[in-house]
Amino acid sequence: MDLFEYQARDVFEKHGVPVLAGEVATTPEQAREAAERIGAASGGVTVVKAQVKTGGRGKAGGVKVAKTPEEAEAAARQILGMDIKGHTVHKVMVAQGAQIAEEYYFSILLDRANRSYLAMCSKEGGMEIEQLAEERPEALAKIEVDPNVGIDDAKAQEIVDAAGFDAETGAAIVPVLKSLWTVYHDEDATLVEVNPLVKTQSGDIVALDGKVSLDANAAFRQPHHAELEDVDASDPLEAAAKEKDLNYVKLDGNVGVIGNGAGLMMSTLDVVAYAGEQYGSSPANFLDIGGGASAEVMANGLHIILSDPQVKSVFVNVFGGITACDAVANGIVGALQKLGDEEDRPLVVRLDGNNVEEGRRILAEFNHPLVTIEETMDGAAAKAAELAAAK
Repeated sequence: MDLFEYQARDVFEKHGVPVLAGEVATTPEQAREAAERIGAASGGVTVVKAQVKTGGRGKAGGVKVAKTPEEAEAAARQILGMDIKGHTVHKVMVAQGAQIAEEYYFSILLDRANRSYLAMCSKEGGMEIEQLAEERPEALAKIEVDPNVGIDDAKAQEIVDAAGFDAETGAAIVPVLKSLWTVYHDEDATLVEVNPLVKTQSGDIVALDGKVSLDANAAFRQPHHAELEDVDASDPLEAAAKEKDLNYVKLDGNVGVIGNGAGLMMSTLDVVAYAGEQYGSSPANFLDIGGGASAEVMANGLHIILSDPQVKSVFVNVFGGITACDAVANGIVGALQKLGDEEDRPLVVRLDGNNVEEGRRILAEFNHPLVTIEETMDGAAAKAAELAAAK
């Protein structure tokens, strides 16, 4: 789960990372009131920032400096409702202004390839780090972080030395890096990024902008993370699937897809997309039911998929392993009986693997008028794409 900037700021503050004052506003009037409270600490200057989960806000006009509360109100009026890379701005953060002397960059992230953490640091912050890494890779220090040790004094010193900071500045940055590590570790994050990390004219080190991604797999030990979820922006079908413990992602096509196992699901999406080129059809979702294919699981999955008005046909692609095909077939039959008239779109079923013949027999004897049994994945995908185009 990616956090908004204001949420990252609050998490930083919670763990002792130095930040400036900031408040969230959803109306221009609220922005003016926030600027009146916050601006007093920075000579009346505040910064009004669009709160969207994408980069390029400044270039799009989503970040504006205001010298008075009235200017903050006007800036918020311009930014609220703005579209930034497909994201509509519903909130702005009014932040205290800063007298910046220098801008730096720091991040710590999960390095999956090396099965460790990676800290990146540069004396050149404020710009897109991808551009810096490509054009001047020597300006970006990359230091491996042992997950069992983290960023202690020694590791933080190693990072600032590798980035080329002078002794005085490096000494001021070291405790900030340790606090950012605390954020990463204690919040079960997969990314903590500060761009820019600034030195003010008074010599203070401050995290001026933050980006935090949290590991959803750690939600069981981070119950407070549920409060950070952007419920208003979440897809209602994805939210409903989450309540049923279904691994569902909404897509833009017209062929609903159910499978067991992420690898099989990814292959199924590819096959449906390829077959659909002939008919103008494409996958409508990713829905992995995992190892279970009981009537309840199938019914829940089909209910979610059929709640999408874009879906014109459904492709169930299951490989029987620990859960044999006859159990899967009984699950499909039970789901169709449970759904009743709700199942009003064609269903193409492809079973393979353990006890496949018995599974196909069960479905054939059930003889549901909307169910088509196909023996191959390619054939089933083509049939589902064809049926979707015909609806």
